Amino acid sequence: MSAAKSPKTPQRISGFPEWLPEQRIIELQWEDIIRHHYESYGYTPLQTSVMEEVSTLCSKGGDVDNEIFSVGRLNGSEDSDKDAKIALHFDLTVPMARYVAQNYNELQFPFKRYQIQKSYRGERAQQGRYREFTQADIDVLDRDDVSIEFDAELPRIAHKILTDMGLPSTVTHINNRKLMQGFYAGLEISEPMLAIQIVDKIDKIGPDGVRDSLKTQMGLSDRVIDSCLKLAQIKSTDASFAFQVAALGVTNDTLTEGLDELSYVISSLEDLPQGSIMANMAIARGLNYYTGTVYEGKFRDYPDFATIYGGGRYDNLVGIFHKQSLPGVGISIGLTRIFGKLLEEGLINVKESSPTNILVVRYQDGADPKLLTQIAENLRANGNNVEVYHQGAKIQKQIKYALAKGIPYVLFPSTNPEHSHEIKNLSTREQRPVDPATWVVPEENRGYSSRILISPARALKPF
Repeated sequence: MSAAKSPKTPQRISGFPEWLPEQRIIELQWEDIIRHHYESYGYTPLQTSVMEEVSTLCSKGGDVDNEIFSVGRLNGSEDSDKDAKIALHFDLTVPMARYVAQNYNELQFPFKRYQIQKSYRGERAQQGRYREFTQADIDVLDRDDVSIEFDAELPRIAHKILTDMGLPSTVTHINNRKLMQGFYAGLEISEPMLAIQIVDKIDKIGPDGVRDSLKTQMGLSDRVIDSCLKLAQIKSTDASFAFQVAALGVTNDTLTEGLDELSYVISSLEDLPQGSIMANMAIARGLNYYTGTVYEGKFRDYPDFATIYGGGRYDNLVGIFHKQSLPGVGISIGLTRIFGKLLEEGLINVKESSPTNILVVRYQDGADPKLLTQIAENLRANGNNVEVYHQGAKIQKQIKYALAKGIPYVLFPSTNPEHSHEIKNLSTREQRPVDPATWVVPEENRGYSSRILISPARALKPF
C-alpha cells in the first residue's frame, strides 16, 4: 500500500501582495476616496486592457523591455513565433496614449481621464516596489496645448486625496524641466539631459556624489559644477525660489519660461497647508518624455522611502500613435506602495473584516426563515449592509461572531407580532426597539467607509 502523498505547500509569488479581508476593505475605501475626488473635478473613468502589444509598450522608450512580463500560451504550437508579441502593461500611461489615439474622433477635448488599475513590472521585489500593484492615474490631454491651470490643479487634487485617506504628513515637490534645461543651456553645458540625469540623483548620492559624477562623466569645470549644485539645492515653499535662481546670474529664454510656469503653479497652491508644497530645483522625473512641470509626492517623515505619487507635463506622448499633437499633464498615485508602507509601519488601525453593519440573530429554537429574510431585506432596502446568522446558536456565540468581524449592530427579531424587534449597539451596549422598514444605521457606523483607518497612537506629526 503506497504512502499518502503530502499536500503541496502553498507558495505566494514574491512581489504580488495579497491583503487580508480587513486590509482589502481599507484599500477599497481608498480607491473610493480617489475616485470621488477625481470625479469631483470632472475627470471621467477609463479602463484599458491589462495586455498590450510589446511594440506599444516599448514605444515609451528607455529600458522598459527589461521590466515587461510577456504573455503566451503554456503549450504553444511548435511553429509559433518565439518572440513575445503581447505583454502585461507596466504602467497606465502608454495604454492611455494608445486608447486616445484609437478613439481620437469620439473623445471630447480637453480629455480628462482617470484610471485605477493594476500594473505589472518584472523587477526584483523590494520595499516599495512590487511586481503587481495598483496605480491611480489622472491625465489631461488637449489639442496643441494644455492650459497651465491643470498643472496647478493636479497637486491640489492629490493633496485632497492623501489628506482624506488619513495619511501621515506628505509633501509634494514640484519643478519644471524647462527651468533646468534652460539653466544648463545658459551655462553652455553641451549635454544638458545628462546633467539633469546626474543632478536628479542628489538625494541618493549627495552633493559630493553629484560633483564627482559631473566632473568624471561630463568633464565640467568647478565653476559650472558649483552653479549646478547651487541650483539643485534651492527649495522653497513659496514663489521666492525665483529670486534665488535669478541671483545665480544665468540667463536663458527657456529658463525664464520655466521660472514663470513654476512660479504660477506654486503661487496657485499657496492656500494649501504650509509646507505641503515645495518648489525643488533638483527633481526631474522621467527623462524620456517630461518636458515641463514635474511632481514627486513623498512622506515627510520617511524621506528615504520611494515616491508615493509622481508625474508631470509631456509635449506629445500620444504622438507615438497619432499624427495630431496631443500634449498632456498627469500624475500617478502608487496606491499599493502607500498601503504596504503604512501596514509595515503599523499605522493602519484595522478593525473589521466585513462591510456588514447589522447582524440579524437566528435563535436556537428556530425562527421562521421567511421572517428573518424579510427583516434583512427591509433593512437592506434602507441602504444597510446586513447578514442573517447562518444557523441557530447561542446568542453569545452570535455576538462573538459580530465582534470578531467588527459588525457594530445586532438585531434581535421578535417572533411575536405584538412586540417590536430590537437592535443593540455593541459599542455602547444600548438596546432599543426598531422598525426594520425604516431604520438606518447612523452615519458614523454606516459601513467601513467612515471608520478610523490611521491609528491615533502611532500617527505621525501633522503639517
